Amino acid sequence: MKNYLLGCLLATAWTAHAQAPVPFTLEGKLGKLNNAAKVYLWRSGKGFGDSATVKNGKFKLVGTLTKPSQSRLYLVQKGNRMRMRTGQADHTAFFLDKGKTTFTSPDSLVHASIKGPALTNEFEKLQVALKPSSDKMQALMTEYRAASPEQRKSPEFEKRMDEQDKVITAEANKVYSAHIRQNPNSLISLEAVREVGGAVPKYDDVAPLFALLSPELQASPEGKKYGERLEALKSVSIGANAPDFTLSTPEGKPVSLSQFRGKYVLVDFWASWCGPCRQENPNVTKVYNEYKTRNFDILGVSLDTEKARDKWLKAIQDDQLAWTQVSDLKGWENQAAKSYSIQAIPQNFLVDPSGKIVATNLRGEALKTTLAQFIK
Repeated sequence: MKNYLLGCLLATAWTAHAQAPVPFTLEGKLGKLNNAAKVYLWRSGKGFGDSATVKNGKFKLVGTLTKPSQSRLYLVQKGNRMRMRTGQADHTAFFLDKGKTTFTSPDSLVHASIKGPALTNEFEKLQVALKPSSDKMQALMTEYRAASPEQRKSPEFEKRMDEQDKVITAEANKVYSAHIRQNPNSLISLEAVREVGGAVPKYDDVAPLFALLSPELQASPEGKKYGERLEALKSVSIGANAPDFTLSTPEGKPVSLSQFRGKYVLVDFWASWCGPCRQENPNVTKVYNEYKTRNFDILGVSLDTEKARDKWLKAIQDDQLAWTQVSDLKGWENQAAKSYSIQAIPQNFLVDPSGKIVATNLRGEALKTTLAQFIK
């Protein structure tokens, strides 16, 4: 379930286009909140930076931007900033653009009505259309958090969570797709393409939506950047030849992916510091033990760094990873990760005996089910 098992993401640098900074203003009236409250602005690619004090429910935050961006405004009371950084504080998403944006609510940001420039208003309209699926996903997340560790490990529970997640995600994607078709020249539509793709986009899902965007939007700096990523994803999509690479084991022995030709091999990108990767390792181990004598193997590729070499080795031992492990210990600059356009982990690619990619991003029960389809 991608929404509750978040991947570990590459923190890509925020690149502003060659535009002069333009001013923006955020103003709000949130009931009668006292001076112990503050609002904090989070911007895509920039993180937290600007803030303002709430006085008698009112606040005003002024700044500059060089491009519009999807953003969030957080309300923190009594100085509890930790809840803000974990995403649990009262907040609302909006699209930041030049000019003035107003937030009005009797009590909180989550209930605020938002009005502003054209892109901001278009984004709000999209959020209204997404609300039914957003509410369902929130309810599913609440159920997951309320479950005990034992319940979460249950195959039945995981299967039900995954199935509901897929249904809700499909509903949301229909809304995004409709918006893209109706607004092919809008920057919000490019954001919608990104949302459908998520942290680990599938080329076959996203490329048709990107093609619906106007030539002008595709040719924009942001459009070109995403188009280039799509081309990179195409080279490692299902049906493509898996790029070969050679990396070293902990003992220093060079190992190439091509050495596994003739077998089904799961190329598994992970790291010792990646929580979701470590949570998935027991499931991968179980599948490996079941299929290791049936023309199947795994090649683990770690995105650890040289400084974390000991942690990598300890994770291999602690998680009892019996398959071949390799790395160049260059973190996100890992040679194989770059070849496979990795920007989030865990990720994996199932390669058939001829060297073609036949499935991607298999987790939980899906890994075992997919292997059963290919390995009789």
